[in-house]
Amino acid sequence: MAKMFGRKAGTEELETFYPIKPECVADIPKSRFKPRAGKTLSGRRWHAAFSEEGRLDMAKVLRRIQRGGIHPSIKGLVWEFLLGCYDPNSTFDERNELRQQRRERYGMWKTECQNMVSVIGTGDFITTPIITDEGQPIEVEGCRVTSAVSDKKVAQWMLSLHQIGLDVVRTDRTLVFYEDKANQSKLWDVLAIYSWLDDDIGYVQGMNDICSPMIILLENDADAFWCFERAMRRLRENFRCNTTSMGVQSQLGTLSQVIKTVDPQLHKHLEDLDGGEYLFAFRMLMVLFRREFSFIDALYLWEVMWAMEYNPNIFWSYEQTDEDQDSNSERLDQKMLKQYGKFQRKNMEKGHGDKNNALAVFLVAGVLETKNKQILKEAKGLDDVVSILGDVTGHLDAKKACKDALKLQDKYLKKQTKRP
Repeated sequence: MAKMFGRKAGTEELETFYPIKPECVADIPKSRFKPRAGKTLSGRRWHAAFSEEGRLDMAKVLRRIQRGGIHPSIKGLVWEFLLGCYDPNSTFDERNELRQQRRERYGMWKTECQNMVSVIGTGDFITTPIITDEGQPIEVEGCRVTSAVSDKKVAQWMLSLHQIGLDVVRTDRTLVFYEDKANQSKLWDVLAIYSWLDDDIGYVQGMNDICSPMIILLENDADAFWCFERAMRRLRENFRCNTTSMGVQSQLGTLSQVIKTVDPQLHKHLEDLDGGEYLFAFRMLMVLFRREFSFIDALYLWEVMWAMEYNPNIFWSYEQTDEDQDSNSERLDQKMLKQYGKFQRKNMEKGHGDKNNALAVFLVAGVLETKNKQILKEAKGLDDVVSILGDVTGHLDAKKACKDALKLQDKYLKKQTKRP
């Protein structure tokens, strides 16, 4: 995995890192992202960004990612910093110590789960229920539940495990990587353990799409778990659904406000079609465009988004208590401002630090803008809007989508500033 791209390298070479099953090649969206020598963050540039003690020049790394993404040989390592697993100002020794502590914690949680459901950590997983709705054990080959389950949290978790398994089987099934059942099992383990720890939301379909790239990029399952856990810090509320509301509703509300501000005519047309709540954009926000792009392009889009949204305080905001965060929330150092990603820097300068004001919202707004004329002319109902947006699958350019999103952010912030 150490080789770098030459100047003429293209998508074909990139796809050697994430090989597609031959029978699936014709059925998947063609990847548009091509690594660029001098723009894409290479292994050489990455290693050169560290001081002798291991402190990372994050501003330099962000500029490179925002220009051309990340080389796949270092993608997982860089994602750990983008998602806040590690502090760029820490040393090699400090990070190694923290990584070991986290691996030990994950191992403890894995053992705890394995004591309840024996198949966890064995290289196998389940796709059929192991208890009834009443908590009575169901005999499943390779998985042992020894007695009736009365604890509500345990029962709720066990009832979700076969659904996780069914979703794992469907996850990125075009990739050669998941032909190996051990890799599917690793994905299942991480999702099962995460859902045990987060008993408030638990497992929701779509989390598998977020977790899968971490499993592919990070060989150690504990490292993959922590990368996923950090990603979920950003996305967790998107998955909170109940009978009265859905998790992405706050972001859909922001999307509505953005379109109303930058394109009132389109917003009014959508309102006339009873689409003013923008529910048709639910999936795009829920799983960050995984279905609209090829696997390669989705990874590129994510890392550029995370680089643009990067906050230099992200690591400490996850490590500190709420009280600690409150005491630091008002401080905005101008020198520190240069360490922010370009999208987040603009938000902070304009006082728009709300997490619902995410780049993903402006990406969806950008997609709507590209389909503006077609929606105004052809959409007579919400089904037409859904159909028009469905046509973008496999036809979006991730780099152009990010540029369009930044332009819309500029337009939105300027109009917001002019308001009395």
